[in-house]
Amino acid sequence: MSSHEYRLTAPPQQPRQRELWLQHAAGFILFEDVRRYARDRLDPSLDTATKAAAERAIDDTLYGLMMVIDGVTGALRNPQNQVELRVTARLVRRADGREELVEELDLADGDGMCMGYHGWIAGDFGKDLVAVPLHQDS
Repeated sequence: MSSHEYRLTAPPQQPRQRELWLQHAAGFILFEDVRRYARDRLDPSLDTATKAAAERAIDDTLYGLMMVIDGVTGALRNPQNQVELRVTARLVRRADGREELVEELDLADGDGMCMGYHGWIAGDFGKDLVAVPLHQDS
């Protein structure tokens, strides 16, 4: 499934819990819309060893993206300039046709996407539930 097939749960009220929840939500989106997307496109006729190698390559690619998001890699420099990528997670509240920015977090300033990755591989997206399938009530 992709992230549009899930319903976001209510964010925690406590600032630290909400910050962690926002980071887990970002990881959830990447795992559903990048990792699962790539895995779903693997040729079903692949033999077991080839499929396993392809899945490892997908996971390694996603981990490389996490390193860029964390700022470990992903900058071009010369003595005067630097180009870097920044990724933010934004919690936006919608009401009465308006949008209000509740919280915005540059993921490089978070707890670490690379650290989150290892739990996310195991399906652990934090203590506070991030999303449920659309057909399921929370």
